[in-house]
Amino acid sequence: MDETLAHLNALRARQQRVAMATLVGTRGTTPKKEGAKMWVGEGGQILGSVTIGGCVDARVVAEAESVLRDGGARLVSMTLGDEDAWEMGLTCGGAVDVLVERVDFRDSGAAVAAYEVASRELAAGRPVVIAARLEGGGRLVVREDGGTALSLGDPALDAAASAVAARLLRSGGGSRVVPVAANARETDVFFELHAPPLTMVIVGATHLAMPLARLATDVGLRTVVVDPRERFATRDRFPDADELRVGMASELVASLPLGPATLVVLVAHDYKIELPVLRVALRSGAAYVGVLGSRRRGAALRALLAEELAPEELARIHLPAGLDIGAQSVPEIALSILAEAIAVARGRRGASLSALGGRAAT
Repeated sequence: MDETLAHLNALRARQQRVAMATLVGTRGTTPKKEGAKMWVGEGGQILGSVTIGGCVDARVVAEAESVLRDGGARLVSMTLGDEDAWEMGLTCGGAVDVLVERVDFRDSGAAVAAYEVASRELAAGRPVVIAARLEGGGRLVVREDGGTALSLGDPALDAAASAVAARLLRSGGGSRVVPVAANARETDVFFELHAPPLTMVIVGATHLAMPLARLATDVGLRTVVVDPRERFATRDRFPDADELRVGMASELVASLPLGPATLVVLVAHDYKIELPVLRVALRSGAAYVGVLGSRRRGAALRALLAEELAPEELARIHLPAGLDIGAQSVPEIALSILAEAIAVARGRRGASLSALGGRAAT
C-alpha cells in the first residue's frame, strides 16, 4: 500500500475529520512532485508535507484549518520565491498549486470511498487512477481493466476522464492535472496514479542478499527471497523480507507475477540455480534481471543460454549487476545493485545528476 493510503488508514483510526492537501501542480523548481500530500487534523496534528517545510507548508496548514472550519474545498496557488527556495536547498524558485479538501470519515464521502477502492486494487497488485475535479468535487476511480467506480458528477466527463486515465495507466507516467474536454468545455481534472510498489525477487539467500533485502525494504520495495536451502532462507537472516520461499528456485520464481513492477536479482552464484531461473525470468515481463558476477562469468552464462533464448532476451541480462560506484564492501555492492535495478525500472540510465546539469531528471 502506498504512503497516501497508509496515512489515510492511520488517520481514520484516531480522527473524525481531517483536511487533505494535495500538490496538484508544479512549475519551475519544486522539492516534491504532484501527488504529495499533507494531512491536518482538527487538533492541529500534521502528517506529511507538500514541500519540505517552510512558508508554503505553513500557508497550506492555515488554509487547511479554514477548510476544516468552513467546509468545501479550495485550490491554493503559491509562488516559491528565490529566498524561500534557497532555504530549501534549491537554486531557484517555482510555483505550486495545492488542492485543500475536508475529509469526513463519518460520512464516507467521495474521497474516502475512492481511496477504499484504490486500496483493494493495490492489494491485488493492480495500479489504479483516482480522478478529481479541481472545482466542483467528485471522484472517479479508473481500474487497470478499464472498469470505473464513483463519478465526477457528469457522465460525459466521466467517459473523457476514463480515456485519459487509461493512457496514464499504460504509460506509467506520474500524477498530473489534465484539462478534459466534455460538453463543449474543458474541466481541469487531477489524475492521481497509485501503483503497487516495486517488488524485488532475490534468488539466493546469501550473505549479499541480506543487506540487499534490507536496503530494498528501507526504500519501500516489497522483497521476496527465494532459495532451495531452508537453512539459509530464515527469518533470523531476513527479518524484514516480505516473503521467504524455500524450494526449487525456478519453479518458485515462475509462480510469481513477473511484470513491469518486478526486479529479479540472482545472487546465488551457482549455475545450477541461476540457469533455470534465467530461462524463466528473461522470458517474463520483469523490468530488471540482474546477476552477481564478473564479465567473464557473464559471457559463460550467456553462452550456455544462447541456444535456448533469443538475442533480445539475452540482452536483458545485467551482468555484472550494479552501477559503478567503486563498491568494496558487501553492503556497497548491494547498494549498487539496488540503484541500478530501480534506475532500469524507472527508465533511467543511472547517470550522475551533475552530468545532467545539476538537476534531477523528470
